[in-house]
Amino acid sequence: QVQLVESGGGLVQAGASLRLSCAASGRTSSRRTLGWFRQAPGKERDFVAAITWSDGITHYADSVKGRFTISRETSKNTVYLRMNSQKPADTTVYYCASTRKPKPITTMTRSNLYENWGQGAQVTVSA
Repeated sequence: QVQLVESGGGLVQAGASLRLSCAASGRTSSRRTLGWFRQAPGKERDFVAAITWSDGITHYADSVKGRFTISRETSKNTVYLRMNSQKPADTTVYYCASTRKPKPITTMTRSNLYENWGQGAQVTVSA
């Protein structure tokens, strides 16, 4: 089993930056993909970004491309989501997810492809 713990959420003003962290522990694997999703109350969980652990290949949702950056730090078993130029529309809960059965990175946009999830981190962007 893999445990994922997010941190770094909070309240920021529009235009500011914030970085989320997701620390993984347990039965992790070098052959895995990690992703970030976000979910507003009453809505579906939307894909934000994904990264392959072994070689750092990334993929982004169009809505965040150019503003958000996903990265990983292998020595700390941690994946990050750097969010720049934040908008009030970015306000929601962000979830980290991982899978040991990755498919091509551009297809890793569906939440049901991931087996493990973190508890979520609230991000609030004020106007």
